[in-house]
Amino acid sequence: MAFNIEPGESYTIRRQFFKLLGAAFHVYDPDGRLVGYCKQRAFKLKEDLRICTDVSCAQELMVIRARSIIDFGATYDVTLPTGEALGSLRRKGLTSSFVRDEWLIFGRDGRQIGRITEDSGTKAFLRRYIDFMNMLLPQTFHLVREDGTPVAAYRTHFNLFVHRMSVSVFADDPEIDDLVILAAGCLLAAIEGRQG
Repeated sequence: MAFNIEPGESYTIRRQFFKLLGAAFHVYDPDGRLVGYCKQRAFKLKEDLRICTDVSCAQELMVIRARSIIDFGATYDVTLPTGEALGSLRRKGLTSSFVRDEWLIFGRDGRQIGRITEDSGTKAFLRRYIDFMNMLLPQTFHLVREDGTPVAAYRTHFNLFVHRMSVSVFADDPEIDDLVILAAGCLLAAIEGRQG
């Protein structure tokens, strides 16, 4: 394996280096074993990510699907392959486009249960408006419950060739499903990764 997983990382998400159309992400566990493969198809009006158990895509683990076509503040539903809802994530459109990235997390019942926020407004501004700063100041996101309790952190790594994000889950949460935490990492790698 061409990278080292740091202590405390629950998952590592890597964008496939060379793919002509769309994007693909490999998801690794703390031991460096492949536990998921995510395909993002090109030229789709509605985002539709399928996370499979391996690159053969014979068995889906979960589905992340946008509710609407091309939307600044899109909501993405996270479901099992059977269609059972696990939760949803909504990107705060204007804030994420001009200030710093922020996502809201909703439970199965549609109630807001957490949020994901980029580490710093100043760093976010520099990343957006000065090209090379995206490499010098990799993104970090913090997932917290509505009461402020930290649940997970997402961190991009400096690399000229491969977009890589680590996911650190701090503790099991009674309301935020582990697959929603992983889905958020895949969305951040896919959607926010385009900014770089």
